[in-house]
Amino acid sequence: VRRAPEHIFAAAARMLYHRFFTGRLSLMPSPRKFVRRIVGTLVILLAAVVIAIWMVLRAGLPKLDGQIALGGLGADVIVQRDALGVATIRARSQIDASRALGFVHAQERFFEMDLMRRLAAGELAELFGPIAIDVDKSHRALRIRARVTATLATLSAAERDLLQAYAEGVNAGLSNLSSRPWEYWLIGSKPEAWQPIDTLLVMEAMFLDLSDPSNGRELAFAKIKNALGDNVYKFLSVAGGPWDAPLTGPSLRFPTLPSADDIDLRNVDPALLQVPPPVSEKPAVTGSNGFAVGGSLTATHSALVAGDMHLGLRVPNIWFRAQIVYPSARRAGQDVNLTGVTLPGVPALVAGSNRHVAWTMTNSYGDWMDWVRVTIDPNDKSKYRDADGLQSLNVVKESIKVHNAADVVIDVTETKWGPIVAKDVDGTPLALAWTALQPGGLNLDFLRMADTESVDEATDVANASGMPPQNLIVGDHAGNVGWTIAGKIPKRMGNYDARLPSDWSQPGTRWDGWLPVSEYPRLSNPIDQRIWTANQRTLDFESVDYAHLGDGGYDLGARARQIREDMKGRGQFAPDDMLTIQLDDRALLLTPWFDMLNAVIARSGTTGTLADSKKYLDDWNAHADPKSVGYRITREFRREVIDTVMDGFGAAARAKDKDFKMPRLSQAEVIVDTIVGKRPENFLPPTYKDWNDLLQKCAERSIRKLDALPGGLAAQTWGSANATKIRHPLSKSLPGMGWLLDMPRRELPGDSNMPRVQTPDFGASERFAVEPGHEEYGYLHMPGGQSDNPLSPFYGAGDEDWAQGKATPFLPGAAKYSFILTPGK
Repeated sequence: VRRAPEHIFAAAARMLYHRFFTGRLSLMPSPRKFVRRIVGTLVILLAAVVIAIWMVLRAGLPKLDGQIALGGLGADVIVQRDALGVATIRARSQIDASRALGFVHAQERFFEMDLMRRLAAGELAELFGPIAIDVDKSHRALRIRARVTATLATLSAAERDLLQAYAEGVNAGLSNLSSRPWEYWLIGSKPEAWQPIDTLLVMEAMFLDLSDPSNGRELAFAKIKNALGDNVYKFLSVAGGPWDAPLTGPSLRFPTLPSADDIDLRNVDPALLQVPPPVSEKPAVTGSNGFAVGGSLTATHSALVAGDMHLGLRVPNIWFRAQIVYPSARRAGQDVNLTGVTLPGVPALVAGSNRHVAWTMTNSYGDWMDWVRVTIDPNDKSKYRDADGLQSLNVVKESIKVHNAADVVIDVTETKWGPIVAKDVDGTPLALAWTALQPGGLNLDFLRMADTESVDEATDVANASGMPPQNLIVGDHAGNVGWTIAGKIPKRMGNYDARLPSDWSQPGTRWDGWLPVSEYPRLSNPIDQRIWTANQRTLDFESVDYAHLGDGGYDLGARARQIREDMKGRGQFAPDDMLTIQLDDRALLLTPWFDMLNAVIARSGTTGTLADSKKYLDDWNAHADPKSVGYRITREFRREVIDTVMDGFGAAARAKDKDFKMPRLSQAEVIVDTIVGKRPENFLPPTYKDWNDLLQKCAERSIRKLDALPGGLAAQTWGSANATKIRHPLSKSLPGMGWLLDMPRRELPGDSNMPRVQTPDFGASERFAVEPGHEEYGYLHMPGGQSDNPLSPFYGAGDEDWAQGKATPFLPGAAKYSFILTPGK
């Protein structure tokens, strides 16, 4: 079976040889017979290829029933799967559970695990060839493999044993398949064994996924300040506004407009303006929703926690659903009972419940990166200056292996603060200080969340954890709820603007290790028993706690505010109420833009482009409705206005830096609301007579762009733009195979600035709500399914429930498949 594909192709080749290169060809068959012979041969060859593909896929399926020997186990482990492929693992120790989880992860998801470790390490080109070199170069410059190697050495013996057991389980699961996973046949490669360090690489890959490792926003801020001055920089770098919905403190007011002495866009050269780009359905930030209510608001008197983490959507889904049960090390006679989502590559529950505590996370968007200006010694280019004097630069050669091509070697220059990967506006080298790259920024402390029993214990674990800094939303069986930051927070010293490059060669300006856990912000049992996060600014802008977190690009507060108001509108909560909130697609942010567009059309008269388009706005129902043309027109009008106004600043900056590009600012709504509301003449970009003219031309451009698309304006429903494209990573490499590998195209409701976040390939990677201790009432669904093998019964299983917003059970269903892992050699 392992050699089946080679034998089939060899047989096909022999058939072709005998058919065309034996003496029969010398008989010179008639043209008709010759054509039939070619067609028949092609049909046979096609059938052989189809059979080969089927056998490769079939051989890569895991064994779902029976008994399998697994070396290193201390006792039998039972592994069951329900109809959706949700795995239940029952072990007699945590280390056995980790070994078994590795076994299951590898059998269902090894290729995706491999991609994540290689992404972090900058080793994708070894699989995919030259096409991946640029990605590898950018990540290899961070030297993540070297850093996690150092981290591995700092782990406790128990932690290293756990990673070793997981790795051995992964390798056993991979070798137990009858053939390598099908993706490796396609790319002509063989999988490499899993090592304990690879789990740390997968964790680092999440740092990369949840952050911008280029720190481009802050590079752009430096250029804005240099080109346009301090007042304009402060205006464009606002952290929030009236849309804010922080957990503590008030919303921010509209920012103060710079004067004409600071900037006058009417004087900008019109040639420096750039046509607003085509519409992009991508959200401004990678984010999530997480919210909870206390036990006084539920029938069970337990807290109720809901989470839907927004990430890129793919097949299979990034998460793997599991229930993991093993004896507690701290409670004699009791089990740890984990249910929720795991990340293949890591032996831990990422979000879910342990029957005592439930938790979820959202990206915090605090400021976890700083650019450090590196002063090179003019007399010795191999040295740079820090507060203690001259230090030697560390230059390391990184060799990137490339599939079917020569290796690529790059030089990485490092400082004590981080690698040099950019330049400031004046050409000064910039080193990247980032929590992901600092010693101690990554650890395994979050694994201790599994055995916590209360909100206080869970927040203690979260604060000590080394991971991408996240908002942790947690609730317990006793009804308590809380919020804090999970992950390391840098302790900044010195009075500097962390959003701009700064000079750390001066005494007192630096990161002084990590913020003590005693100084972490926490919120426990607020008076109204409600907690909400949606990547917005969470803390009072004037507070010390906010200063600790900084501003790493908080999302516009519209989504968080809508969740907050949804929660305030209810006095009692059950899990289904949380799903209703998660599926809320009301267009509260877009409604003022709809009103503005109608006013623009009314001013334009009874003839012309805008008047003709008025009828298409009649289907507006204040929802992100896939059937609505009016929603899409309004959305495109908003985008056109924001891009046009913001490009005025971009053009002004290009007068000094011809290559400048305005960064995508999540607070652009606040900036443009301020300008359009007050309509100052000095902010009017050139070529427009007045603000009414700008709004009208934006409306006309947005209508023309949509009308130019196939089917004209009448066909431009929101669903036609927002149809899902949930694809397997290799689907594009297999033309015509999308029907087998990809999820169905669906026109779904939802958008970026509302609780139901939905774009074609981005959105809720899962949705769940659960009351710890009452998991039977909870729900959990996710797109894409559990398995990466198209012949698996779990491939895409549950995807339809996710698309329809159906509340499928949080707990695994009845066991449909069951096997036992037994101790073996």
